[in-house]
Amino acid sequence: MTHRIVVTATDTDVGKTIFSAALVGALDGIYWKPVQAGIDGGTDSETVRRLSGLSPDRILPEAYQLETPASPHLAAAIDGVTIDPHRLVPPSVDRPLVIEGAGGLLVPLTPDYLTADLFARWKLPTILVCRTSLGTINHSLLSIEALRARAIPILGIAFVGDAHEENERIIPALGKVRRLGRLPRLDPLDAPALAAAFRQAFDVKDFAA
Repeated sequence: MTHRIVVTATDTDVGKTIFSAALVGALDGIYWKPVQAGIDGGTDSETVRRLSGLSPDRILPEAYQLETPASPHLAAAIDGVTIDPHRLVPPSVDRPLVIEGAGGLLVPLTPDYLTADLFARWKLPTILVCRTSLGTINHSLLSIEALRARAIPILGIAFVGDAHEENERIIPALGKVRRLGRLPRLDPLDAPALAAAFRQAFDVKDFAA
């Protein structure tokens, strides 16, 4: 089995998908988002395909693609779909696999099964994507506690946003986790710019098996 990494975040719209695109591109790997909730305006898989520069065959189909933009448990109920967490098994592939979760750690996949429960079952190295802006200390440290409470391996923290020296220092220090780097805001945001920003901000060896 090749190296597999889970990417989660402190919240929705943190920049997790953009980071996942940069990471899977840097690793020349394969991307999988098990559950997609909300398809209006495009899916996260489509975004990763566009920003990673990878060929379409490196973007695996979702196990569940839900139309309603909501928490997966609610989106599934509205769409008339039953999510079976036991169907969510990381596939066997011949390259590094980047798996992107839906929303934050405590987002429910079903009324009685959290995203964190799934990650606890997998026990794969997990990256926590965090904002740099106001409120990130609380959300980040609570997310670190949620990971540790379930014995989910923490590979490190990846920040996304404008530089904030103190937030980027205090969160890894208090959480006792590694700071992997910070992906800045990019304008324009395209595959070459994202790849260049990732190379400058991160060391790809930190993500190796």
